Parts: sequence; structure tokens; C-alpha cells
Amino acid sequence: MLVQTSTPRLATTWLGFIAMCIGMFMAILDVQVVATSIAAIQKSVAIEPDLMSWLQTAYLIAEVIAIPLTGYLTRLLTGRWLFVFATTLFCVASIGCAASNSFEPLVLWRVMQGFAGGTLIPSVFAAVFVLFPAGSQGRATTVAGLLAVLAPTVGPIVGGWITETFSWHWLFLINVAPGILAGIVALLCLPKERPNPAARGTLDWLSLLMLAIALASLQIGLKQAPDQGWASSPVIGLLAVTAACVYGFAQRTLASSAPIVDLQTLGDRQFLVGCILSFVLGIGLFGSVYLMPVFLGFVRGQNALEIGSIMLVTGLAQLASAPIAVYLEQRLDPRLLIGAGFAIFALGLGLSAFQTVSTDAAQMVLPQILRGFAIMFCLLPPTRLALGRLPVEKVPDASGLFNLMRNLGGAIGLAIIDSIIYGRSEIHSQYIIEKLMAGDAATATMIGIPTKLFTAGQSVSFDQTTQALVAPFVQKAAITMSINEAWTFAAILTVLVLALLPLAHGTKAISNR
Repeated sequence: MLVQTSTPRLATTWLGFIAMCIGMFMAILDVQVVATSIAAIQKSVAIEPDLMSWLQTAYLIAEVIAIPLTGYLTRLLTGRWLFVFATTLFCVASIGCAASNSFEPLVLWRVMQGFAGGTLIPSVFAAVFVLFPAGSQGRATTVAGLLAVLAPTVGPIVGGWITETFSWHWLFLINVAPGILAGIVALLCLPKERPNPAARGTLDWLSLLMLAIALASLQIGLKQAPDQGWASSPVIGLLAVTAACVYGFAQRTLASSAPIVDLQTLGDRQFLVGCILSFVLGIGLFGSVYLMPVFLGFVRGQNALEIGSIMLVTGLAQLASAPIAVYLEQRLDPRLLIGAGFAIFALGLGLSAFQTVSTDAAQMVLPQILRGFAIMFCLLPPTRLALGRLPVEKVPDASGLFNLMRNLGGAIGLAIIDSIIYGRSEIHSQYIIEKLMAGDAATATMIGIPTKLFTAGQSVSFDQTTQALVAPFVQKAAITMSINEAWTFAAILTVLVLALLPLAHGTKAISNR
């Protein structure tokens, strides 16, 4: 793509760029709208609850693989045709998701969606600097940034409304018409370029394959560990494959003259700290978007629209804090903002770790406000911290790796969270049952069982009728306790990562923007 300066051509380019922003908006929105409808999809497709997180992790893993390929594909196809092909693939995959009636094809189509979405997002921000002269780049960045923030704000309520008004299938079908329109407009309006056939032989396919195998085997290993045990042969084998592939990937990438990911940039301490912050943020960010619908859908029994309405609080808080974060990010040391942002985000995560089976929407407002307010402070300052001191020629590749780390954290984090939820639930169930059998009326009250069935200090006989009565209460209480532990895990990790801040140097505030 070439920078356009003439007024008519620039106006047409703006139309093409807005079409690209619509594609990016769809890709970001897709994670949010699906999250609120996890329970509805699980019931409709008859998927085991402990497999539901694959709908999100499959998307995120595919994005992780696609992000470092974006530069290569841009050189090979041109940015214009890459966007058209990616949007087409996204639409086809969306139709495939809607047509799926079982777990396996749904996850497969989600992988294709994630791969397409993974190229759409970085392409937009790269296009800002390729399509526009310096005087227009600020406006283009603002348009892209607003849509990137708006998507997670409206996503929960939009997803809930679509599912309850129509069906969960329309969560995916809603992408098709705007996707087709965006692809046509981009094809007609974006500047034409010539592809670079010489780029065809520059991709390290073996490194890419090792990255994909490492991510897949790690996810499967983390998923199987709660059922089969961490010391079981399958889990050890999968983790060994992960380690071998990571080692091979690192060796080849560091030795390559044209790596798919420039790992040498991690030698810059400032950039390394930023990447770790991005990784941990991914765990908390995507983890919270997953944990809330699981609790509200499976424990509280609320529908997708109710879940979306409750989760709207986080998005509104994020939208409200965005201008404040932008203003302060341009004027203060990023380490101060990062410390405050991650501390507030950790507090929001930690407050959610005290939920009970009767926790309602009102009790979830404050944790959401804290998390939503903190998100922009956890996104913008770490970006400047990581990229602000790098040589200009290293910034494009480093930016891709930095953003990749957030998605990687989300994918791995969801697998760990699932391990906590479904690995610990059985332990909590046994504990609750033992308390009930001992006649612990306080435990009965806590999980919502009528206390008249229990006499304090006296053992209770669990006949079949009693077991059938208490089983739903025990299950909900056990999964709530496990969800609380997952919230605690994310909160502690978010606090611990602050210990890295002293290792980073400050960067100058940019007060003249």
C-alpha cells in the first residue's frame, strides 16, 4: 500500500480504511458475543461443560499463529488482497460455526475464524502508517482505537440480545453481511499494489509448525491434567512435546535471518518486561470474560441477555476511562500508570473471588467497574514501555510479538482456569458432602439447602431421596468455590507481575501530542 496525498484519492482510501476497521471490529467483537452465550451453546450442542472454553481458546490460539504471519502475507498478497481473503475466510468460518451441531466441527470453524481475525487486527494498525500521510495518521489511529474499545463494550449485551431474540447461531451469521460489504469496499477503494513473489520462499514453515504443535499440545495437556493427573503418561507426554517444540522453535527462530517472530528483541529488558505484562494481562482479561458467563450461566441460571446486561458494566467503565488513560499516558511515566492499573485490575479480580451461590448482579458491579477502569491503564502504558525505546526498524515486528503475548496469555490462562474449575470441583463436592453428613447446618445454609433437613451436630443419613435433593446444590456450590479459586489465581498473578516494574526504565512522557 502507498501513502495517498491527493484529496479525491485520500477520500477513497478513507472508505477502504473504514471497511478494514469494520473487519477488525467484527474480529474483536466475536470473542465477546460468544462469551455471554457459552451456556446457551453448551445446552444446544450438548457439549460437556469442561470443553466449552475451547470455543475461546481455539480462536485465541489461531490468532497467536496468524499474528506473526501477517507481515509475510502482506508482502506476498498485498495488504488489500490480504484483507479481502481474510474477511472472506472469516465469513465462511462464521457460516460454518452457525451450521455446526457438534463440538468438533464448531471448534474447527472457530480455529478458522481466529486465524482470519488474527490477520485482520494487526493489518488495520499497520495500514494507518502505510495508507495515510503524517497529518492524517492521528485521525486514523483514533478511528481504529475507538472501534477497538467499542467492540468489547457493546459485545456482551449485543451477544446476549442476539441469542435470546433469535438463537446463538446468529452470533456468527451476523458477521456475514458486514463482512461481505467490507470486503467489496476494501477491494474497490484501497490502493492497488503489486504482490512480492520473492516473499514466497521466506517463511520458515517448520518453525510455524512447531509453534502450532507446542500450543495445541500444551492446551490439551492442561485440559487433561485434572482428569488424568499431572503425573499421568498422556499429560507428561504432551508437556514433553510442548517443551521440545518450544526449544526447537526458539533455536530455529534465533538462528534465522528472517524469523516469523523476532525473539532476539526479548533481549531488550524493557521489551521483555512489557511482554510479560501483556501475557499476564491476557490471563486476567480473557479469564474474566470467561469466568463471569460460567458463573452466571451455570450457577445462577441466567440467560444470555441477562449475562450480557450484567457484563456491560465492564465495557462502560473501560469506555469511560479511555480518554483519561490516553491523557495521562502522554504525560506520566508509564511505570506509575502500570503500577496503578495492574493494582486496580488485581483488586477487581480479587473482589470477585468472594462469590457465593446467591451473589447477584448488584454485588458484581464494583469488581467490574474496577476491572473496566483499569484495562486501558494496563494496555496503553505497557505498550509505550515495551516499544518506546526500540529502534524504529524493530517496532513493527516487536509490536506483533507484544500483542501476540496477550493472546497467548489468554489461551494458556483459559486452559489453567478450566483446570482449576473442573479439577477442584470434585474435591469441593466431597468436602461439602462430608460437612452435610456431619449435620453442619451452616454449610447447608451457605449452599441454599433447607436447614430443616439438618440438625446441628448430628450426622445425617444420605438416602437416595436426600442425595437427589442436595446434588444440584452441592454441584453449584462446588463450582462456585472453584471459580473463586480461579479468580484468586488471576488476582495473585496480576499482583506478582508488578515486581518486574523496577527492572524497567522509564520513558519520556509525550506532552506535545
